[in-house]
Amino acid sequence: MMKITVNGVSETVDACSIAEFLAGKGFTGDGVVVEHNYRIVKREKWPEARLSENDNLEVLSFVGGG
Repeated sequence: MMKITVNGVSETVDACSIAEFLAGKGFTGDGVVVEHNYRIVKREKWPEARLSENDNLEVLSFVGGG
């Protein structure tokens, strides 16, 4: 378990990659942008992007509608 900050809120997680974290939160990847320690991470890099203690994630999810 480690503490990271997600969208400005401290969380304790056991995920070790961005892909695992997002799957645990129910995100499918469609319409999602992830910034890891102030750098945008491409979707294909999520499985190899490792999370560490005190990392910062910003997760943006886009919703269409009219």
